[in-house]
Amino acid sequence: MKALLNAARRRRGKAAAAVTLAVASALAAAAPATPAPATPAPATPAPATPVPATPVPAVSASDRTAVAASLPALDPAALRASITGLPEGVVTGALLQVRGPGGAWAGTAGVADIATRAPVNPRSYFRIGSISKVFTATVLLQLAAEGRVDLDAPARRRLPDLIPAAFKDVTIRQLLDHTSGLPPADAALAGDGTNEWFVGHRFRSWTPAEVVGAALRQPPKSPPGRVQQYNGINYFIAGLIIEKATGHSYAHEVRTRLARPLGLRHTYVPDADDPVLPAPHAHGYRSVTGNKDHRHLADVTEQSPYSWAEGGMISTAGDLDRFLAALFRGRLLPPAQQKLVFQLPDSGSVVNGSGNHHCASLTEPGDKGVPCFSAGGIMRVTLPDHTVLWGKTGTEPGYTNAVFAAPGGVRRLVYSLNYTAPPDSSEMPYVLRIVQAAFSHAGGDGNSGARTK
Repeated sequence: MKALLNAARRRRGKAAAAVTLAVASALAAAAPATPAPATPAPATPAPATPVPATPVPAVSASDRTAVAASLPALDPAALRASITGLPEGVVTGALLQVRGPGGAWAGTAGVADIATRAPVNPRSYFRIGSISKVFTATVLLQLAAEGRVDLDAPARRRLPDLIPAAFKDVTIRQLLDHTSGLPPADAALAGDGTNEWFVGHRFRSWTPAEVVGAALRQPPKSPPGRVQQYNGINYFIAGLIIEKATGHSYAHEVRTRLARPLGLRHTYVPDADDPVLPAPHAHGYRSVTGNKDHRHLADVTEQSPYSWAEGGMISTAGDLDRFLAALFRGRLLPPAQQKLVFQLPDSGSVVNGSGNHHCASLTEPGDKGVPCFSAGGIMRVTLPDHTVLWGKTGTEPGYTNAVFAAPGGVRRLVYSLNYTAPPDSSEMPYVLRIVQAAFSHAGGDGNSGARTK
């Protein structure tokens, strides 16, 4: 492995390296875009790929009405209360928005910068982490619809020099729904796994081929098509297949197929040597040990976007909202591929992996769950009150995010938290408080430091 950010270091005196983290819950989101300064997305012109013109709803109009009726009324007080008390040592800032036929609410809390105490801007850019996977899956499903990619063909057929023969039976579909059985990323990419290691190495980067090559030196974890185990390596390979099938960069395909047609002016795939997060943004921090073992917050806002098609994209709440709305309403895929977005592997033949905590029960510790990831890059989750949601979480150091939605997108949530990850902490209490305030009969005193609009 080698560092690949020398160019960025010469220009900025810095570079960056991001370690994609998995968050143990998921759902889905979408909502109208909010105007903001133009995104510094790559400017290479390219012909836009046509988007299917006929919407194909994920659920029928009558089902959408029934789902909407089953949800509690939008509760601004509960939403305000869900981000009460920020900033504090575990989460320094938060932004969230909820939209749907029943109304809309948006708010922020905490600070964007612990030094200046500036408030969080609701139009902030943030590192979306594994929400990038939904963009990757959508592009691959479009290519499948065009006959340029066969989802049931071996992935090795596209990348014979990178994927060893030991993985010759792994299909592209199995990459997308995490049933490939591939080994995880080389542990060396995360060093000793501590915040201190990341802060000291966040300017380091690896190419997608290096990440995949290092992982595939390990033996398979399970036979393909038998076990669902969330694994970022699947989506590094998916990104490489997109490039091989189109002859264009992954960033080009996301831009011309999704960002440009949908008007996502603040969503892009950063260049490999670009660690910068555009303004406005909330700073990301990691809790680290300093002198005399006192902990302090290290700024990790700038970091390498090397996680790429697996987790390297940058966006805003408004753009993610618009993208998920289009996906859920069938604007991006024809019927056959749209169906796959919400189709899970057969739980009779595919088991949930022992380490696949994403699909485990939120209420029953002994219930390890059933496969919950689809080939659309999203996952199905049932809340403690039995509300069913679809979507995706995404984390990069300093940024914990998600897009959640009820079936049909009748209520949609996007949030981003600046989680500092101190020892023996978890972001999950914050996540569940927000999600339950948006979709469940959650209470809240409405008397918080949250800012709303």
